[in-house]
Amino acid sequence: MTALAILLTGFSLFSAMTIALTHFRSEQYQDQAVSRFMGLVLLTALAGLQLAHFSWLYLDREWVTTLPYRMTLFAVAPAFFLFSLPLLRPQAMSPRRHALLGHAAPVLLAPLLPADWALPLAFCIGAGYLLWLGHRLFALRHERANFPLEISLLGGVFAIAIGVSLLGLVQAALPDKLFFSLYATAIGLAFFLVQTTLGLRPQLSAEVRETVQVAYATSTLNSVDCDAAVATLERLMAVERLYMNPELSLSSLAEQLGLSPHQLSELLNTRLGKGFSRYLREQRIAAAKAMLCAEPSASVLSVGLNVGFTSQSNFYEAFREIEGMPPGQFRKLQGKDRPAR
Repeated sequence: MTALAILLTGFSLFSAMTIALTHFRSEQYQDQAVSRFMGLVLLTALAGLQLAHFSWLYLDREWVTTLPYRMTLFAVAPAFFLFSLPLLRPQAMSPRRHALLGHAAPVLLAPLLPADWALPLAFCIGAGYLLWLGHRLFALRHERANFPLEISLLGGVFAIAIGVSLLGLVQAALPDKLFFSLYATAIGLAFFLVQTTLGLRPQLSAEVRETVQVAYATSTLNSVDCDAAVATLERLMAVERLYMNPELSLSSLAEQLGLSPHQLSELLNTRLGKGFSRYLREQRIAAAKAMLCAEPSASVLSVGLNVGFTSQSNFYEAFREIEGMPPGQFRKLQGKDRPAR
């Protein structure tokens, strides 16, 4: 168990850095600065815990008994809550300063607690936040058809978190390093599941936020001619090719249609079965596919930039997600299928 835990601590540190660089980019969290910041805080806290676990399990340095470790332990649950709040309750306002201080209270009180109380209390607080998360996810059970595999993988993360919370309540009764081996292993497995989920659906956070907005909102389309709006939307994409604008946002597209951002989000979800992020990526990938075939001498990067992507990594992620292969491989396959002259 110890060897597995040590292996997974290294994986966790690498995974935390990878997720921070690839997933928490500013363009993926437009108008969600608090969520992005708290996501980075969460990754930093988990990486710090895993570094302490590695030092204890492999180097016999008792970092797990120090005050910084206890404070970091208390920071994990509030950071996860503040990261999830704008995603699962988009209609909620950003937490005010006094609310943020309330969530930071356990971290600030950690130095005043006896060491024997710290771990069980931290996991009790974590269990409370998990109950809130479970309630929000249960309320979205009718939307699971949009994210079947992703919800299963994240459900695994949720199960691991519950197991860790229960484990933390009895950690004093466990032999020597067993608790920290199990805790390090659990964090590593959670990182693996999250990494897999984001690999399958890189834009998951934006799509969940858009789906939740529609799921919890009263319809705003009662006074909208939806058929005409959809027709106008298709014309803007097919004729004016608005998707080529890398700065195109939900708000700017809604303004072109004479709708509010929420009306456009609801229209896309109810009429087309997808959120704005997914719709825009599909439009750009469709144009990229045509360009890859029509302009064989054009570089893959130039194709991606021409259809509205801001970087090669964004283009490759979207293309893999929608077509199941990188753009270069798609172009080669299309070239083989083309009859010789």
